[in-house]
Amino acid sequence: MSLLIIILIRVKAFNLTLVASQVKIRTMSKLEDSLNKIAENILYLDEASLTSLWDKYKVKMENFSFSPEWEQAVVIFSIINSIRVKNAIFNEQMINKKPAEEAPPAKIKPGKPNLRLVK
Repeated sequence: MSLLIIILIRVKAFNLTLVASQVKIRTMSKLEDSLNKIAENILYLDEASLTSLWDKYKVKMENFSFSPEWEQAVVIFSIINSIRVKNAIFNEQMINKKPAEEAPPAKIKPGKPNLRLVK
């Protein structure tokens, strides 16, 4: 237990902000390319299949441990949720856009029909 306390005391908070002089555009470009490839692969995953795994990774994530398996479970759980959110937003936008694309029905006035004689 005391080893754990010592480890926690020695761990410093770290700053994720990049200083302009330390930014390497080439490295950042490779990182962005890698992230784009990961996102492209994730977009091919089926939400129904992912949803069946949601409970499994939720439980793993809730049972914290200092392990790579726990970290992977958190990432997988986040990916599953991100696909669910993306699909929910997409579906909502499709529903909201659909009525605007449909042509409104022609208004029919009661009374005499609009007819003309054709010979």
